[in-house]
Amino acid sequence: MHKLWLIIKREYLTRVKKKSFIIVTLLTPLGFALLMFFSGFMASGKMNSIKQVAVVDDGGILQNNPLEGSQMKFTVVNKGIDEMKSEYVNDGYDVLLHLDKIDNLNETKVNVNYYTDDKMSFFTIESLENKLSKAIKAYKLNHSTIDKEVLAGLETEVTLENGLKDGEGIGDNSSKMASGIAQALGYIMGFMMYMVIFIFGGMVMRSVMEEKINRIVEVMISSVKPFQLMLGKVIGVGLVGLTQLIIWIVLIGVAMMIIPGLMMSSMDSNTVEMAKEIQNNPETANAVSGLIVELKNQNWLLIIPVFIIYFLGGYFIYSSLFAAVGSAIGDDLGEGQQLMMPIVIPVILAIVMLSSVMTDPDGPIAVFGSMFPLFSPILMPARLPFDPPMWQVIVSILLLIGCVILFVWIAGRIYRVGIFLYGKKVSFKELTKWMFYKG
Repeated sequence: MHKLWLIIKREYLTRVKKKSFIIVTLLTPLGFALLMFFSGFMASGKMNSIKQVAVVDDGGILQNNPLEGSQMKFTVVNKGIDEMKSEYVNDGYDVLLHLDKIDNLNETKVNVNYYTDDKMSFFTIESLENKLSKAIKAYKLNHSTIDKEVLAGLETEVTLENGLKDGEGIGDNSSKMASGIAQALGYIMGFMMYMVIFIFGGMVMRSVMEEKINRIVEVMISSVKPFQLMLGKVIGVGLVGLTQLIIWIVLIGVAMMIIPGLMMSSMDSNTVEMAKEIQNNPETANAVSGLIVELKNQNWLLIIPVFIIYFLGGYFIYSSLFAAVGSAIGDDLGEGQQLMMPIVIPVILAIVMLSSVMTDPDGPIAVFGSMFPLFSPILMPARLPFDPPMWQVIVSILLLIGCVILFVWIAGRIYRVGIFLYGKKVSFKELTKWMFYKG
């Protein structure tokens, strides 16, 4: 046990003291913050050019329904379309729109011609179509005999509420918002497991390969057993990853508190006023308070500890397999790609199944995926916010623990042989033989 602790300590301290670890750990949240700031800055529209749009409105459609847009400035001109087609560019306009008269209010499709020397993007054209459609609809309504109040009364908003929400067997998180929160948490936890498996599992494999290629492992094996060395490496690198993850969570949390202020400062006065109006809107306040309530209603006493169990279980399964592959690889790194495929495929399949699990968290695919040990580290955490039956969670955890023991044992058997093997390409058949070597 003392030797195992020394290996864990060495693996941990060697990595956390590296300049590369410190730089990556600090720069990753900074990069995340800069990405958010840049996204907000781009969304503010300061980098986008404002298109000047001239409108020839023969039918007076826009007389009481002016067009508005953040990236477009519309100007209705009192000239004929033939005259404007030859002059709009010289007049400083980028686009020319021609709205003809509407003789039949029952016409359901109206063609509007536009003229421009530059190709407009698909989203710009679609935005123009939506604005014109609303303006023409308002024009038709103003020139029809339809009562506006009656028409407005026909618009009905339907909200689904569970009538058994407070009844027996129905939890407090059965509302629409709670389902959305559960789905978001499911995706976040599922992708966190995906990233942990690949990043930290790959870190274990590279560590084993480096020590094997540099022949350091031959010195270390003289004082410790191969299984102890592999297990210490897996645990040590796992603690490094956990440390990095905790630091990232803290720094990203700080960045999330600072970024909104920076984004507000980068906006123009009109955008800031609009943002304040949205914040002070009663509907927005109710939505935020509802979000907080639903977050509190989540069963965190189950979600957090069970997520940690699957976090550790998934890490031990895949990192031990990565360690085994690293021990079997020689100088040819291309050889490792072939051996990694059986490890990578279950992870990719689990991510592919994630969307189906989110759509139907109690369906057959979700139940099978959350039970199967190679899928469950990703899929069961994604189901936790949806309150799966407790017996499924317990059975899944027991299967996971059994699978951890099995795969760590298999990886240890492969590791003790592969770590001493040089200059030979290894096949899957060879790896199977190593599992049953005596000694």
